[in-house]
Formats: sequence, structure tokens, C-alpha cells
Amino acid sequence: MTEEDERSQGSAVGQVADRVRHHPLDPLDGDEIKRAVAILRRERPVTPEARFVSVNLHEPAKDQVAFAGPAEGADAGHSATDADAVPREAFIVLMEPREHMLYEAVVSLTDDCVASWRSVPGAIGPVTLSEYAECQRVTAADPQIQAGLERRGITNPAQVLFEPWGIGMFTADEEAGRRVMWTLLFYRERPDDNPYAKPIYGLHAVVDLDDMTVLRVEDLGVVPFPPGDGAYAADRIEPRRDLKALEIVQPDGPSFEIDGWEVRWQRWRFRVGFTAREGLVLHAVGYEDGDRVRPVIWRASVAELYIPYADPRPFLGYRNAFDIGEYGIGIMANSLEYGCDCLGEIRYFDVELADSSGEPYVIKNAICLHEEDSGLLWKHFDEDLQTTETRRSRRLVISFIITASNYEYAIYWYFYQDGTIEFEAKLTGMVLTSALAPGETSDFGTVVAPQTLAAHHQHFLSVRMDMAIDGPHNTVYEVETEPVPLGPANPAGTAFRPVRRPLRRESEAQRVIDPLRGRYWLVTNPGSKTELGHEPGYKLVPGSNILPFTHPDSVVNQRAVFATKHLWVTPHRPDELYPAGDYPNQHPGGAGLPAWTEADRPIENTNVVLWYTAGSHHISRPEDWPVMPVERVGFTLKPSGFFDRNPALDVPPSHRHR
Repeated sequence: MTEEDERSQGSAVGQVADRVRHHPLDPLDGDEIKRAVAILRRERPVTPEARFVSVNLHEPAKDQVAFAGPAEGADAGHSATDADAVPREAFIVLMEPREHMLYEAVVSLTDDCVASWRSVPGAIGPVTLSEYAECQRVTAADPQIQAGLERRGITNPAQVLFEPWGIGMFTADEEAGRRVMWTLLFYRERPDDNPYAKPIYGLHAVVDLDDMTVLRVEDLGVVPFPPGDGAYAADRIEPRRDLKALEIVQPDGPSFEIDGWEVRWQRWRFRVGFTAREGLVLHAVGYEDGDRVRPVIWRASVAELYIPYADPRPFLGYRNAFDIGEYGIGIMANSLEYGCDCLGEIRYFDVELADSSGEPYVIKNAICLHEEDSGLLWKHFDEDLQTTETRRSRRLVISFIITASNYEYAIYWYFYQDGTIEFEAKLTGMVLTSALAPGETSDFGTVVAPQTLAAHHQHFLSVRMDMAIDGPHNTVYEVETEPVPLGPANPAGTAFRPVRRPLRRESEAQRVIDPLRGRYWLVTNPGSKTELGHEPGYKLVPGSNILPFTHPDSVVNQRAVFATKHLWVTPHRPDELYPAGDYPNQHPGGAGLPAWTEADRPIENTNVVLWYTAGSHHISRPEDWPVMPVERVGFTLKPSGFFDRNPALDVPPSHRHR
């Protein structure tokens, strides 16, 4: 390891350490997880067989936590919250498999007691990592599965990847009310083979997760394995030899500062959080403007990730996933590696989560923080004076990456010097394959290797943003550009103007993008005015996007109604966090956003929550095989009337090294 590597690795923050004091929004540490579980076991009838889904911070109410302290160098007229003034609590979700029941608990670490405890009848709990592994084991040991493998010439189940999937509403009648998964199977001829090169067609098991028993095995008959191996690892591929080294060097260190879980950079301030379900969470995002920190976002996270597949063949039509509601993407987080996942002067955050027994464990380097050059920030050449003023843009990047079976999702939040925030998801990994008979093709996927079909599919990420533009009372406008009709007001036919319409109720705030009208959404604080007379605001500018092609009446679509709109706006409610509902696993649909918005609540001049659906449309290509180059999807939040001028005027010119 080089000296630079050691500096980057050794400076990691969020490491496991004794912390005497916590900010109210800090994630739970391992000791707190242990204490919370011990208190719960002491005071409630938690059995030894209980399976813990998550033990996360029970976030305090918004009015209990000051948004931020004063700007650097300002008088302390707006002090940060005293950590001792806010109770420290854990929110625990667990399942009792013998009872087939899910429970929620709030445990007070401050008062050493269980503050609340309730069962959630009818809820089908998410899948824990230990259950996922046990489902693989019982499937591999099942005699009917082993017989099906033998019919395909496989005598060693250890050569098979058993991949459990959520079954949604595709259960048999006799499985109603049971908590089940079904398994896809893939064959590794060699231990280091890519298993998706040899999908096992037509054989699967349905497993009861509470009892850990195989309920049924179905076999449609043998289809020959595809002949390829799908090799992609460095030791199996001859590398190109004309790529020169590229070093990212910051000899003076990074420009950001870290204090526990708080980050400060180029007038930006925010707090880092992490949950087992959502992964990375940003809290209290604000911008230092003069002597105050101006709020922008109270809380932001990816709240659901939904993937429908297009192949309608028997069993393969089951394939759809709600990776956040059915599993949780925090538990899927990678331990990131310096020089591979991030470059430059890196700082990492470790996170601590609870396993299914309630014991804490650490994901090292789960969150990456670094700076990047981002090209041109602004420039002008004055012809008369023959002078040029140029500034290069730098951005702060905070990210984490998950592996969800065949797919990787890299989640990025970017902060820019001109007050812009950008969200981007990079999709990579393996396309999901199925086997074809020799000579067979399909309209519902692309042949990416001989006898290997990659199904067409889509990805929908619901990003939840609890907005706070200069305070808690905001209004959302839809803004479109319209041409002015020819006439006295537009004699040359060149005039056009933006028209903004307030979204006053939830029924008016279920919107789709329209790039031909230049449509975007503007969040303002109507109770405040800038020196120029504007309501301070931020606009949400959509990126490339799509809507689902699943039939509106399909059970898949009914479970993912949130994805049928690109924007939803709701009033803030602390218990409304997930757009498909709290527990979408095997839920028939209608929970979450469609249920909440039936009340058609007013959303004008109040604490608004934006739910933006970012859709990626993946018509598979041969170039996506055997590993898919990154596909990008996202959106931008840009200040619009928030400042009185370009806030990046004071960015210094870049140093000339040559």
C-alpha cells in the first residue's frame, strides 16, 4: 500500500469507536444496537428464534433538532441542538417465525426501556441475509431439486447458484398468507465461472421462509445449457496494454472537513446517516450564505427500487423485485476499495447494522466521500480587453454501492460550488439471463450469447426528499414554457415565456415529465423574499426517464403505483417513508403513495415532501454481456432565485501546473 493509500484509508471516519456524545441524527453504533436489543429482550416476549430485520436510529421529530449551527465565523445566535436534550431511541423490526408475525418496537436508550411495541398483522416481513442463505441451503438439499439437476447432468449441487427472489403475488392458492420465496438456478461448470452464462431453465423451488421448508418444486423440462462461459474477470481476459496511469493528487489534502457524521465543503453542510433499508441517508442539507446556514433539504434517501422484467414465459414472468422493501439495500452495501470504487483523497464511513440475531456487525468503507474535478464552471472572454476569466468546477461526491444478486447499483449525491445538487444512480453488473433452445429467439429479450437471452426490463428508483427551502413552509410549482401567440404582443413571433402553476393539493401533484414543454418543478419559500424580490427556490430538473410498460391491471403494476408518476408531492408525515408502503413483500398493492394521497391533502405553503421516480429503460444489448457498462439515471436540483447572483463568483482560478 502506498503512502497515499494509507493516508486515505487511515483517515476514514465513522470507524467503530467509543462515542460519549451523539448528535441526535447520528446512526446507532454497535454498543447502542446491543443495548437496544438487550432492553427489548428483557421487557418483551422475544423468543430465541426471533429474526431481526433491522435495528436503526428512531429519528427524532423535526422540531426537536435544530437544522444547523451558525456559518463559520458567525456569532452563535443559532446554536446546534444539545445532544443531551433529545432522547436517543432505536427503531426495531423483527419477525417471530413460529407466530408468523411481524413486530415493531421503539426502544429508549436514554430511559432504558421499551417505549412502544406493536404487532403488524398481515404484514409479510422483508428477507434477512441469514434467511436468504438458508433458503439457498434448503433448496440445494431438496431431493426433487437434486433429481431435476441430475436430469440436466448435474450431480453436485455445489456447482449451482441458487438465487432466491421475492415471489410477489405469484403464490399458489395453498400458499396464501405464507411468507415465501422462489429460486432461480444457475450452473457453474468451473468454480470461477460466471453463473449467469448457464441459466438452468424451467426448474425452481418455492420455499417457506418461516418454516424453512420447500413447499413445491416445478420443472418444465430440460433445455440444454448455453455453450459460453461468460468470463469477465481480469485473470480470464487479456487486457489492453495502451492505457497509461492517471493519478488524482491533492497535495494539500481535501477541501472538506468532517466532524463525526457532519460534512462541510465549499459552504455546503450536511449530516450523513445510514439505515439497513435505505442505505445512505442525507440529513440537514444546508448552504452557508453570509452569517447563516440556509436550509435546503431536511432528509433525502432512495426509498424504493423496483425492477419489472418483460419475459412472459412460465415462471420467468414472476421476475420482479422491490429491492428496498423486500430486502433493504443498506444490508447489500459493498465494502469499497481505494482506487477501484473511488479515486483521489478519499474518506470512508464505516456503518454498523444488526444481523438477524440482533448482533451488531460492521460494513467497512460502506460510504465514500471525495472531491472530483467537474470540468468548466464558468468562463468569459472579453474581446475588447483581450482577457479571459475561467473557473473550473469541483464537486463533492458522497456515494455507496450495493450488490443485489446479479446487479450493482452505485448511488451518488453530488454537491457543486454554484449551489447545485445532483442525484445519479449508475447501474452495472450482470443482465439477468435465461436459456433458449437452439435456434430459439424472443421478442422479450436480446440474445447476448449463443442460447442466452437477456430479458428486457426497467429500473425505477423512488427518491424521497423532505424539502426545507429556507425553512419548513414551502410551495411547489409546475413550470412550463409556452410560446406567445402572434399579435401585437409578439409581432415577430419570437416570444416565449415560462408559466408556473402552483400544486395546491396532492391530486394536482402526481405528474410526469414533458421535455417538449421544458417542464420542471420549482420549490419555493413563499414567506420569504430575496433582495431582488424573488421567492427563494430550487428547481427539480428531470433527467432521462421512462414510465412502466407493465399493464395497469397487472399485479406487478398495482404493487408499484408510485412508478406510474415521475413526481408526487405530499405533506410531511414522519411515518410516510416508503412509496410502496412499509411492507411491500407479497403485498397486493395500493399501499404507500396511492393510499396516502387518497385524502387529497393540501400541500401549499407547508412542509412538502418530493418523491421523484427515476426510471431506466433497459432494452438489453449484446454489449451488455457478460458485464454491463454503466447506465446512468438521475435528476438535478438547481437554485432558482435562492441567491441574488452567481454564488460561485468567488471560486478562485485554477493553479497552473505547467
